[in-house]
Amino acid sequence: MKRILCLLVTAIALSSCGLIAKLDPQRLQQGGAYLGQALSLTDDQVRDYVHQYVLQMDAESQVLPATNAYTKRLNKLVANFKSVDGQPLNFKVYKEDEVNAFACADGSVRVYTGIMDAMTDQELLGVIGHEIGHVALHHTRKQMQVGMLTSAALQGLASTSQKVAVLTDSQLGALGEYIVNAKYSRDQESEADDYGYNFLVQGKKNPWAMVMAFEKLQKLDGGQGKSSPVTNLFSSHPDTATRIERMSKRCTDDGYKRPAK
Repeated sequence: MKRILCLLVTAIALSSCGLIAKLDPQRLQQGGAYLGQALSLTDDQVRDYVHQYVLQMDAESQVLPATNAYTKRLNKLVANFKSVDGQPLNFKVYKEDEVNAFACADGSVRVYTGIMDAMTDQELLGVIGHEIGHVALHHTRKQMQVGMLTSAALQGLASTSQKVAVLTDSQLGALGEYIVNAKYSRDQESEADDYGYNFLVQGKKNPWAMVMAFEKLQKLDGGQGKSSPVTNLFSSHPDTATRIERMSKRCTDDGYKRPAK
């Protein structure tokens, strides 16, 4: 959001110093329209647009059936988590070796078999709680607002009418990048960490599981960067060591005992 406001402030500053006359009026008008669309993007619009992407993802992925052991395990873990911020949640497992999971504004939570193989039940819940936190705290909408101004495929996404436009293939692809590979700010990550912590506590789970999940992701990543099997999940969560330390302190301060590995 700060980036969006900075663009607006910059335009005003240019106008006040007379430099605006040197800019292309048509492009300036178009940019102003994109800015207005981004700032007026509603949570309902975000949910509708994201739902289009999720439907495409489900169609293109190998979604495991309810009878599969992975799906049974996930459904048992999240049985008590029905909704967030008034939005019903739905969970599915993708058969994919990648260590990843993501939650969407329409209540869809998708978990890859790769992360289920790597995590214990409670560690997995910690990661899921963190991802749901980004949705509950409206970080998804803020990311899309930035995306509408930085991605050509998303610039004209917001509809001026009550009916949300059907997304093109390029818009769906760009939207997917902002959902699965979102680069959240440090403050947003901390907020989502706190949400995940509370998510575990409310489910009567030991919040140390969240710390142990991040430690495991850090170990799996091993500094490999883009070649790592945890790239999509891990690379969007910078400063992991600091966050591990912060969550560890909170667990200790709240009187939780770290379980044996």
